[in-house]
Formats: sequence, C-alpha cells, structure tokens
Amino acid sequence: MAITLHVECYAGYKADERPLRFRSHAKDSRTFEVVEILDQWYGIGYHCFRVRADDGNVYVLRHNEKEDEWVLDSFRKTGE
Repeated sequence: MAITLHVECYAGYKADERPLRFRSHAKDSRTFEVVEILDQWYGIGYHCFRVRADDGNVYVLRHNEKEDEWVLDSFRKTGE
C-alpha cells in the first residue's frame, strides 16, 4: 500500500513543477524539506522525482496526474 503525501511544489511555468517539501497525511507527521532533486522521469499519467530530503535520506515521490495525488514510491536511508 502506497503512502499518500501532502506535497508543496514550486509552480513556475506549470503547476507542480518540482517538490519543495512533503509530509504524510498522518497526524503529527514531520515535514521534510527537499534539498536536492536527484532525478525525475515521466510515465503515462504520472511524474516521479527522486529527491534528497533535509534528513539526508532519498525518497521517490510520484505525482499521479489524473487523481492529482502524491505518493511515496520508495525510501532509502543513506546513513548521513
């Protein structure tokens, strides 16, 4: 089961251009600041970002465009 997220994005020439910060919808969840976009790619109906957050860990955030929903696809602890 994917974890749905609340993601605040930079909106330049298009909406949701890149994520700035994210948190889960769980009560009292921590907000993570995106410090670096490591990669991004598109699929049919979605856009993914591999990001490093302010905790040093790497997250893959997927934006399902039709539903306008963000989910956490993967997480990797980097030990930093």
